[in-house]
Amino acid sequence: MAKSQWSFKTAVEISAALAAKQVSAVELAQDAIGRIERHDAKINAVCVRDFDRALSAARAADAALARGEQKPLLGIPITVKESYNIAGLPTTWGIPEQKNFTPTEDALSIARVKDAGAVILGKTNVPLVLGDWQSYNDIYGTTNNPYDLGRTPGGSSGGSSAALAAGYGPLSLGSDIGGSLRVPAFHCGIYAHKPSYALAPSRGHTPPPLPPLPFNRDLSVIGPMARSAADLALLLDVIAGPDPLDASAYRLELPAPRHAALKDFRMLLIDTDPVMPTDSVVRGSIEKLAANLAKAGVKVERQSKLLPDFAASSRLYMRILLSFLAASFAPDFYAGAKQAAAALPDSDTSLTAERLRGIALSHRDWLMADGGRTRLRAQWRDLFKTFDAVICPIMPTPAYPHDHSPEQEKRRIIIDGKEHAYLDQLAWPGIATLPGLPSTAIPTGFAPDGLPVGVQIVGPWLEDRTPLKLAELIEREFGGFVPPKMFDD
Repeated sequence: MAKSQWSFKTAVEISAALAAKQVSAVELAQDAIGRIERHDAKINAVCVRDFDRALSAARAADAALARGEQKPLLGIPITVKESYNIAGLPTTWGIPEQKNFTPTEDALSIARVKDAGAVILGKTNVPLVLGDWQSYNDIYGTTNNPYDLGRTPGGSSGGSSAALAAGYGPLSLGSDIGGSLRVPAFHCGIYAHKPSYALAPSRGHTPPPLPPLPFNRDLSVIGPMARSAADLALLLDVIAGPDPLDASAYRLELPAPRHAALKDFRMLLIDTDPVMPTDSVVRGSIEKLAANLAKAGVKVERQSKLLPDFAASSRLYMRILLSFLAASFAPDFYAGAKQAAAALPDSDTSLTAERLRGIALSHRDWLMADGGRTRLRAQWRDLFKTFDAVICPIMPTPAYPHDHSPEQEKRRIIIDGKEHAYLDQLAWPGIATLPGLPSTAIPTGFAPDGLPVGVQIVGPWLEDRTPLKLAELIEREFGGFVPPKMFDD
């Protein structure tokens, strides 16, 4: 069974074709299922298949289309990150002890996606407790990058990014606390959007066996992934909006993008920083984008005193992130980390030290750190009075070879021949995560060895449509997703 003309089409294109009766939802589902059956033994992106229910949903979508019904995702095949509850399918977060946990109700976002008419093909692979930029676990094995099977597809939404790159439907749902939407997008040459914090409710995106109740997962968001920028907005509109069980949820309409034409945007562009240097390939890709934008008449600045101190905000992010994550650490590990943190000299301000301090953060100290975050948000508000968006790296290098050594703090990443701490890579995703800003990941081309590269477009809080529109305009002007040669059939 060869690639069909629809295998790499966007959701917007597919929706139009469905409405025009150029293709049926069943044909689309069969094409995506055929691609999974043909290719996924090598990639291992879809860890839970739900083909029978997908075909039933596709038949129902075709019947609805025949009746003239209109829904945003009607008949469109999609995948979903394994960490979302879907009634009748396992939700494990890669935790072996939870391999038989099967929720009885859908996550709120899944219910919304189904109500919008989407056809869910299955669930995509994740790292253990979503805690890595690689996607492997003892239940489902390792997901490989479709552009180089020996390298990571990113994480923790790595199964979703690999599935999209391989043509397993045009949309997927992921999540992000340390770059888990944006990093896989970067490594697999696709698009992803980290929404403004709390814009899309995450009820039912819950570690098993916890009940699916509204609660504050600090820093964490759920969001859309796709092969085109316009598709991100399509899926975001479906999952955004207040949780009816949460009285504190935001009830608002997102404002329109600040501009409609590329030349009207005011951008601040950053290509590297001593806190987490980027390699020559990533810098070169950003330089090429900057030159293209300048030729298109865009106002691009390379530095500004308005930009918050990257070193200080990165240290603060490490403390707040690890303070949140440490709540679920095993008691013996937590006790050891507290002891190690107490022994740190005050002079050690490395990101490694700040992560250790974060694990041991008292509630008093957390409140002080949270006050720092409030001041940081005010700094970003001031910056966005002058600039419409900040373009910056997502990760320092293209996808690296699989490294499953158990202690991540001991792993190293090689940047232009020099070793750096693996977890220090958190700094670039953290630039948007800590202040809760929206950030759209876009592909910008390829490294000389054929691996994808890209950037993130950071926008003002609750102005998600601004970076999304900018991503769409850049895609239209300079191109976007290119299928992996190994799986372009």
